[in-house]
Amino acid sequence: MTGHRAQHSHMTNHWWWRPGWQLGSRFLTFHFTFQDAPDVHRLAAKYRHALANVNGLDLVPDSWLHLTTQGLGFASEVRKTDLQAILDAAGERLSSIPAFDLALNRPEITPEAVRWEAAPSAPPTGVRTALREAIGTVWSDVPEDDGFAPHVSIAYSNDSGPAAPIQAAVDAVDSEPATAHVRSVELIVLNRDQHMYEWETYARLPLA
Repeated sequence: MTGHRAQHSHMTNHWWWRPGWQLGSRFLTFHFTFQDAPDVHRLAAKYRHALANVNGLDLVPDSWLHLTTQGLGFASEVRKTDLQAILDAAGERLSSIPAFDLALNRPEITPEAVRWEAAPSAPPTGVRTALREAIGTVWSDVPEDDGFAPHVSIAYSNDSGPAAPIQAAVDAVDSEPATAHVRSVELIVLNRDQHMYEWETYARLPLA
């Protein structure tokens, strides 16, 4: 397959401790997850195989593939009464938003990750808007008002170094795009203690 220039020429470590995070932190956030998405797993396996011998990457297994959607805050700082009120308001809004398909094609390289841009972007953006409206019925300030680019990461950078070897591995993959049918969004309790985003599901909110 014909190669192309890397979107970024240099990688940096994704796992630096962002403000408020430390070992043992637990964060409440809404994500789309892909445990029941065999076509996504097929595509992910192709890229994990291609990237397996590239240094400086943590490859995401099928169980932890996700599309980050809308954070709430650290679990220790969110009152359970607020959390339930947000879930009730979100469930009501999401019940009128139809399930949708997302396509993942060729991943892009960012300084900290290798990731698919999910398409089309409008359906997950609509879900995020509904979640933000629900949060706004409980809190006067809705977190994470910093734009939204729906994506799914297949690998995270754990070191600094050139992006060229990663780009070459990505370019060598020849595979059909994957489609996932998205029926729900999950509120999860997230941690990153082991160079991976891992979680427990707190609630699953179905779409129409």
